[in-house]
Amino acid sequence: MRSIAKKKPSETESKELVMPSEGQVLCIVEEMIGADHVKVRCVDGMVRVCRIPGKYRRRMWISEGDVVLVAPWDFQPNKGDVLHKYSKDEVRKLMNMGLISKEFLESLGAI
Repeated sequence: MRSIAKKKPSETESKELVMPSEGQVLCIVEEMIGADHVKVRCVDGMVRVCRIPGKYRRRMWISEGDVVLVAPWDFQPNKGDVLHKYSKDEVRKLMNMGLISKEFLESLGAI
């Protein structure tokens, strides 16, 4: 019986970098609250309690110090949804573009 090997994505294949659009904010996870909620400190200076939507719960493992993309709620601006988790390489690209400062990352221990 022949085994079929799954094709693993190579590191040379780079995914397109997810950029924050209007109404989205870059944030760093400060605390895992539980029940699929996290406390994040955003680049705009706010601290938000965000939830991880159901379609990301088992696909996106988040821990403290991770850089995430958040969509704040219109009716409660101190809450939001986590849309994307950035890898270390993507965080470096965001720093080079000037979207997130190195001082902000160092102040929260993300680097």
